[in-house]
Amino acid sequence: MAGKARNVLGTPLQTCSMEPRTGFYRDGCCNTGAEDRGLHLVCSRMTEEFLEFSQSQGNDLSTPNPQFGFPGLQPGDQWCVCVERWKEAWEAGAAPQVVLAATHISALEFVDLATLEEYAVDPS
Repeated sequence: MAGKARNVLGTPLQTCSMEPRTGFYRDGCCNTGAEDRGLHLVCSRMTEEFLEFSQSQGNDLSTPNPQFGFPGLQPGDQWCVCVERWKEAWEAGAAPQVVLAATHISALEFVDLATLEEYAVDPS
């Protein structure tokens, strides 16, 4: 890919979180590529409600999984969430907040900007 990835605002993609280190490539950013089948595009600030929703859908984000370098997430952590999971959570009324500057532009293929803006928060 030529140049730096863009975010949903059309500017260079910002870091989502280095602590815990997020992203499909664990580079701190919601970058994507052919290997990223889950499309980890949405930089989200975790809430108890979203963590419970994700677990109810079979994806436990709260429990540490050290063999994969996964610390387990807590409310307030920022994490690159799969865009389809974010959309499911939104439809169920459990969507977490979104850091627009750190959300990959490809997310707009699944969720419109106005919807993402409703959940926008400043980076922590």
